[in-house]
Amino acid sequence: MDFSRLNINANTVALFQERFGESYTKANEILKDQTGIIDFFEKETDFIQLKETLEINHAFITENKIEYGDFQTNQQLSKAVCSSLATKNINPCILIEPTCGKGSFILSALQTFPSLGNIYGVEIQESYLWELKFSLLDYFLQEPRANKPEIRLFHCNVFDFDFEQIRMQIKNRELLVIGNPPWVTNSTLSSINSNNLPAKSNFKKQKGIDAITGKGNFDIGEFIALKMLDLFAKENGHFAFLIKNSVIKNIVYEQKRNKYPISDIEKHTINAQKEFGAAVDASLLVCKFNTIPELTAKEYDFYTSKHQTTLGWVKDKFASDTERYAQFSDFDGICPFVWRQGIKHDCSKVMELDKVDSHFRNALGEEFELEENLVYGLLKSSDLKGNRIEKSRKYTIVTQQKIGQETQFVLEKLPKTKSYLENHKEYSLKRKSSIYNGKPMFSIFGVGDYSFKPYKVAISGLYKQTKFTLVEPAESILMLDDTCYFIGFDRLSDAIITQFLLDKPDTQEFIASFMFTDAKRAITKDLLMRIDLKKIIEQTNYADLKELNISLPQWELYVSRLKKQTKEQLNLFA
Repeated sequence: MDFSRLNINANTVALFQERFGESYTKANEILKDQTGIIDFFEKETDFIQLKETLEINHAFITENKIEYGDFQTNQQLSKAVCSSLATKNINPCILIEPTCGKGSFILSALQTFPSLGNIYGVEIQESYLWELKFSLLDYFLQEPRANKPEIRLFHCNVFDFDFEQIRMQIKNRELLVIGNPPWVTNSTLSSINSNNLPAKSNFKKQKGIDAITGKGNFDIGEFIALKMLDLFAKENGHFAFLIKNSVIKNIVYEQKRNKYPISDIEKHTINAQKEFGAAVDASLLVCKFNTIPELTAKEYDFYTSKHQTTLGWVKDKFASDTERYAQFSDFDGICPFVWRQGIKHDCSKVMELDKVDSHFRNALGEEFELEENLVYGLLKSSDLKGNRIEKSRKYTIVTQQKIGQETQFVLEKLPKTKSYLENHKEYSLKRKSSIYNGKPMFSIFGVGDYSFKPYKVAISGLYKQTKFTLVEPAESILMLDDTCYFIGFDRLSDAIITQFLLDKPDTQEFIASFMFTDAKRAITKDLLMRIDLKKIIEQTNYADLKELNISLPQWELYVSRLKKQTKEQLNLFA
């Protein structure tokens, strides 16, 4: 360990110089008596190296924070968290912090919980552990009469550490598992070749394509939280983690399947920008161990303790606001239309175009001519702002009408388009997604008969507003990119009525009751497919559409088709 990288308090320097001499064993005995830390120096070499560097006080140099998902908890917040737990009559005998960092929670717990008898901290960054040791020493030098639990600190990757050795020592004593685990995903750490990762496993038991695409990606903090629940949920005690809101949602969602023996589940929202300088939604998750499993979590403001909402399961449905959901749960079912995602090509530099007079221009600044047979107007999420849209500002080349279709035969008839794509084929070859493996050159995804429907009802998948836009092209068919979701129609009247039903205030309230606005993607296909328009139309009259210029026959045709129960229900208008 390079001790020159640490800021060491002057009182600590004096203590080492005056009392420890040359004996590493004696130093550990004195430090155990002074701080409660077992094996302050695990190796004699560390003791010798520290003594050699104590004459100079060097500034601490920060490690790669990204690699560890490192947002250290400030002392003010950790004190507030511990004080909040104390008001709930939480007073542990044993404290475990699986990613203790510089030890803010351990230091705050010492000042808050008088019954602490044992503290266990695990941390991958050795320099952080030494900072914690010296902070503990400084604390006890200032507070010599303070309670001194037995403290064991382990320099280890949390994913490799054997927590079973701690669990065996609990013996029905009151436990608190507390901490602030990393706020990053496995894919983020993999991208920088980090070693701070668990062994590869499909711990959420995703199936098929979900396991190799976005749904297979998971949050490191979630992995650690679930590991702690697996190990300790049957013990007497509590759990308190500062963690991303998306993780809390996942834990409560999976609680229906996992049925951890936890209750009194609470989510206390914090200002992560203020506390950590992090542009992420996060909260303190608190729950009680060894109880009858609960499937909901009450949400509070951490700073005011004001109750906001309750998220969780209502019978067999998951909601972001259970009270609001109860009012509109009748609308929950299966949408009679299949919501589709737009075109995915992963080659925006050459596949997304601007039109300049009779020419096209790509993102590389090149201008060229194309046959317009495969060129369509393209709408992106940022275009879906108004009630209706007729024109696009971008264009794209649609090489296929269905996934996997051969492209060469079509391109042979279009020499300009073929030449353009051939001259830029390196962009297609560089696409990293495995979905393109074994597919024809210049393949795209998110394309089918539905893409070529003239009328569409669309919504952005990137924003939080549930604004539905009617796509009514003035000229040729308009495509949408893969950040958008849509339903395609042959008849304009069907699209107008569908948009009206989706924009109804009750429908909007229903969507809000189970949409998580703090999710990375608040609007998903799964969410949209829960909007059962058959049930919404039962509470809608033709007279409600008086300003939409829809004839009674058009309305009656729509209603009869929508209510028709057949095995082809999901494809009625697709």
